[in-house]
Amino acid sequence: MSIHEILEELPKLTEDEKRQLWNVLDHELGDESEEESPEVLAAIERGIRSLEAGERTHTLDEARERVREIVAKARGQ
Repeated sequence: MSIHEILEELPKLTEDEKRQLWNVLDHELGDESEEESPEVLAAIERGIRSLEAGERTHTLDEARERVREIVAKARGQ
């Protein structure tokens, strides 16, 4: 399955399935020796609540930039 096919299927997932997918990807791609800061985790939770509330969504590029900003800020860079 290609990344394009996966992205097309994402909207069909339930919120629980999306969280499960997030956890799997986080586990597979994450550096387990370094946990995220409380600020990063809080930002992720705010994003999930925002999505569930139907608030504005962002392009992938916008999201990547925002994540870079949040992580840099949380790490004091």
